[in-house]
Amino acid sequence: MADNDRHEGRTPPQAPARPPRPGLRERKKTKTREAIREAAFALIADQGYEATTIEQIAGRAEVSPSTVSRYFPAKEDIVLGDGYDRPLLAELSTRPADEPWPASVRHVLRTAVGRALAEQPDLTALRARLMLEVPAVRSRMLESMAAVGRVLGETVAARTGLEADGLEVRVCTAALTAGLLETTRYWAEHGHGDDLTALVDRTLDVFEHGLPAPARPAGPAGNPPVGTTPA
Repeated sequence: MADNDRHEGRTPPQAPARPPRPGLRERKKTKTREAIREAAFALIADQGYEATTIEQIAGRAEVSPSTVSRYFPAKEDIVLGDGYDRPLLAELSTRPADEPWPASVRHVLRTAVGRALAEQPDLTALRARLMLEVPAVRSRMLESMAAVGRVLGETVAARTGLEADGLEVRVCTAALTAGLLETTRYWAEHGHGDDLTALVDRTLDVFEHGLPAPARPAGPAGNPPVGTTPA
């Protein structure tokens, strides 16, 4: 194939370039960050969130408390830093420009949720439970999602021609991020028994189309409502 390309004057296609491998310093940072997170989650699973201290996390990760604080300013940040937000937003920016933005959002959310459940199922469930049970974690999550919403607003603005800081875009992204938080809480409240990806789809359906039509109430003992004639 390559010989034919050269003979016919065509340039053979180039293989996609691999992203550069992180340097030693960056790999060490990543290793330290992961060691801190693994230590924190192991301790929280054993003794609970409130009983787990930064000093204990540092000891288990074999780093100093100041190192933990340098990587994670607050204990809540250790719990919430799953590493999926940035790839999600980056992938959103690569979706086709003519794709309706709700479809783009649905695609990247399904991808992110599927990856989290495949790579970190236990941690994903624990994180959702902590957000439900621990006010400090929930508050920090609200701050984090607000930041995600601002970046999401830039994508929505680019697709719609509206101002990223305009009221309409801000309301739209705030409603979406708040809905996703409620989805996570719902999942945790029901013991993580539901398919989280399906819950996200239901959330986006409400976001795009509004509430579903209510089921028609039946009369007493399952009879048809008064005034109707059985088929």
